[in-house]
Amino acid sequence: MLIHTVSPGETLKSIADLYGVSEFSLAFDNNVSALPSLPAGMALAVVLPLATHTVSPGETLYSIASRYSTDPVALWRDNMFLDGGDSLSPGEVLYIGTRREPLGAFRTGGYAYPFIPPELLRRSLPFCSALMPFTYGFTRSGGLIPPDDGFAVSACADYGTMPVMHLSTLDENDVFSVPLAEELLNSPDLQTWLLDSVIANMRAKGYNALDVDFEFLGASNAKKYADFIGYCASRLHPLGYGVMTALAPKTSDGQLGSLYEGHDYALLGAAADALLLMTYEWGYTYGPPMAVSPITPVGAVVDYALTRIPAEKLLLGISTYGYNFVLPYERGVSRADSVSTSAAINLAYLRGAEIFYDPTAMAPYFDYTESGVSHRVWFEDVRSISARISLMAQKGLSGMLIWSLNREGNQNLAAVNGMIDVRPFDIYP
Repeated sequence: MLIHTVSPGETLKSIADLYGVSEFSLAFDNNVSALPSLPAGMALAVVLPLATHTVSPGETLYSIASRYSTDPVALWRDNMFLDGGDSLSPGEVLYIGTRREPLGAFRTGGYAYPFIPPELLRRSLPFCSALMPFTYGFTRSGGLIPPDDGFAVSACADYGTMPVMHLSTLDENDVFSVPLAEELLNSPDLQTWLLDSVIANMRAKGYNALDVDFEFLGASNAKKYADFIGYCASRLHPLGYGVMTALAPKTSDGQLGSLYEGHDYALLGAAADALLLMTYEWGYTYGPPMAVSPITPVGAVVDYALTRIPAEKLLLGISTYGYNFVLPYERGVSRADSVSTSAAINLAYLRGAEIFYDPTAMAPYFDYTESGVSHRVWFEDVRSISARISLMAQKGLSGMLIWSLNREGNQNLAAVNGMIDVRPFDIYP
């Protein structure tokens, strides 16, 4: 994979011809099939085939994979337009292998809300060794509040992806409930009932690990939370299940704020088999305009985490979204709308905006004005995703998890394919 930055006047065809690649695949891999022209300054992920195959009548994905001594998952990664399916049409051109420069073998995966379009989920799963359907809640009697996860879990089997059960304290208003967390953390009986429900659900649905995400707990609950994660491990390890948890993006033991104080990196690192660094949301809905995951603060979180937790347990959080900020920013008044990579690129085209890349944040942005109101859009593209994958590899972390797969951005998946050999999500044993 190469990264090409569009210059004024360049077209999709001229760029495809420059690299000798399929114009159709180049458009699909970058979510620009519907655009009459390309915004200046946008980055394109250019997937370079080692060979191509034109589908003949009667051929199947599996017969083609066998012919070239490859497998369907590799074909799905190299040909995203297949949407992870096996439907082929005569005359379609498939890439058979692509030029890659993998930085190593890493665990990969992502989170998906139940309403993710099936074709987008299937397109994404070949790039994921784990999937976390989002999210299971629980009641004060230890019962589970399940998401509609049936399709997501069953689809995992088609791609060798491990389903991981995600458990959180999110309530019906999409807010992390501290009272519910405290009731659980202070009740051994409730913990027992909840784990009984979790184990029964994992067995029934085929989950292979548990991912726990309690947030805004405050300092008074930090040790209790770590003890709960340890209790989860004591119940699940004998059954062959792993346990992981998410960590607020801290840079020191004494970082203030209920989000940070409730997560003791050392204690949680000892209790869990794997831990996600939630390295995003510096730019957020109610904050000032900035990148969601600027590389310098992301790196600072990683550096601190490595002083408390072995690198082999750590997973880097990868954001696949950005925000459309209104200028000037007014604290307590301004509210930014979230945008995916594909939506941001489409908006840049519609507004005639040139896209720029901030070398300090290592993230793209653009400005436009509508109805007299100024906007700045920070988002993610193949450049920013590649920068964080490189950081993950440089620091020796075990892998990365995408938040979230619902945010469409094919070039981000192309970056994963070009830079990572996907490793099984073998967090336990």
